Amino acid sequence: MAATGLLTKSFIVDEVELSSQRIAVLLPDLRPGGAERLHVNLAAEWERRGIRTDFILLRARGELLDVLPQGTDVVELGVDHFRSVPIPLARYLRKSRPDALLAAMWPLTVFAPIAARLARFPKRIVVSEHSPLTRAYANRGRLHGALLRCSQGIGYPLADARVGVSSGVADDLANSSGLPRHQFAVIHNPAAREKADQAGPTPTALMHISRPLILTVGTLKKVKRHDLLINAFARLPAQLGATLCILGEGPERLALESQINAFGLSERVLLPGFAIDTAAWYASADLFVLSSDYEGFGNVLVEAMEHGLPIVSTDCPSGPREILDDNRYGTLVPVGDPGALAQAMQDALSREHDGAALKVRAAHFSVSKAADAYLNLLLPDWRQSQTSEAVGS
Repeated sequence: MAATGLLTKSFIVDEVELSSQRIAVLLPDLRPGGAERLHVNLAAEWERRGIRTDFILLRARGELLDVLPQGTDVVELGVDHFRSVPIPLARYLRKSRPDALLAAMWPLTVFAPIAARLARFPKRIVVSEHSPLTRAYANRGRLHGALLRCSQGIGYPLADARVGVSSGVADDLANSSGLPRHQFAVIHNPAAREKADQAGPTPTALMHISRPLILTVGTLKKVKRHDLLINAFARLPAQLGATLCILGEGPERLALESQINAFGLSERVLLPGFAIDTAAWYASADLFVLSSDYEGFGNVLVEAMEHGLPIVSTDCPSGPREILDDNRYGTLVPVGDPGALAQAMQDALSREHDGAALKVRAAHFSVSKAADAYLNLLLPDWRQSQTSEAVGS
């Protein structure tokens, strides 16, 4: 359902219907991405517990606005630069008075605690990072690296809790910020809420393809290394007759289309674009592949396991090895090696796999568990409050 009560930078907070408990989630926007999907799923779970969510966005834009749960409010700060966030965010916190603030993705994770201090916000502030920042910004130079470390050292201590979505991310944050590792909690990202038995009909783009179908899901950006995946796919034996589907949209589309044409694979590699509901795509696939240079976690691996799909993934930092429990639930290959990736794909397609065991593993990363873990940091007394309300009713 679409968000209700869209607020602009004028902050007409009198129009917001305050509830007993309400969490403010700060994000740049709600364009599709792993972190954005995570928070939409968390909001839906919190709503089931009677806890509402305000999404505080720099700009109220993105496809995920249309799938926010009922009862969610969207607040647009009306700014285009991260450095402009503190003042309007502080104004929102003073006037709307949520029960907790969750900020995701640097530098919002630095500016949010500062804004909360400006507002004299008395409730808990939690910051979460969804990628290994030193790797994500490694090509920005020494000055940027120094700014990153300095800002972490200033902003993180002002928060009540700090979260990394994998142990690798938490290690990276501790090393770069200079804070002790034990000050960073690890909350793994949850699986998608869609279940395999709820998948819709086969997407039209997949109705007349040759099998087996190899699927990957992710934004078309360089770090995802879809170019590597196409290179590896081109090395598979022609008699295998496989089709590759790269589900997502992004700035690398033209470059990938050019590469596909250069390999003569235009009939066997699909770029269908972005899909809000990915369940039917997973349900139609025979193998899932992740080819990234790095990940904060790797949500799509959990989504693939939820559908019982065999998995091949690069052994990139930080999430795949944790999700796949080394090589127990999938095959890990070296980063940037198209030959190894091609061989692993071919081997995976040629052997039997235990789909039931993969689904059991996916349940370890349930939305419910993640929602509870965040609530324990944001609203430590939430269980007691709900018990009291239940007794009172």
